[in-house]
Amino acid sequence: MTTRKEKKQNVIEVLNKAISMELQAIHQYMYQHFQLDDMDYGELAANLKLIAIDEMRHAEDFSERVKELGGDPTTDLAGPVTKGQTCEEIFEFNANEEDGAMEAYNGFLKVCYDNGDSTTAKLFEMIIEHEQDHFNYFDNVLGHIQRLGDAYLSRIAGSSADTGPSKGYSYAE
Repeated sequence: MTTRKEKKQNVIEVLNKAISMELQAIHQYMYQHFQLDDMDYGELAANLKLIAIDEMRHAEDFSERVKELGGDPTTDLAGPVTKGQTCEEIFEFNANEEDGAMEAYNGFLKVCYDNGDSTTAKLFEMIIEHEQDHFNYFDNVLGHIQRLGDAYLSRIAGSSADTGPSKGYSYAE
């Protein structure tokens, strides 16, 4: 029989995996934000920055929950930052990353329920919804780039990367 302490540790373990994934996404998306801004695709850069801010909130929410459970939030990244991508590659890569995050988080959700932690499960459910918003955005932009190519990118070229007071992408009012 699994003890209460073991159950908490199982949940802390998946939370720390999620934190690592969020931290990696923050670094990846901010790098891409700078890259797209340098390519003069400000609108795309601005939205990547807003999504990175969402990921920061997710990392913070997961970290707070780890602390509530008596654990130590990780600061490790889940993987390296991928560099040198074209505009199309950025959005395909990010759609795949968000899809992978949703798949992982759904597995982590099951771990929470299996260990009797509905509070953490609700946190994962909320964040999965945000990740779905991010996936939809990345997949939509990718579709536009694939269908319309340079015509789509020309429309965005020269747009501003300024996000003003940032609330994040999923949190925009």
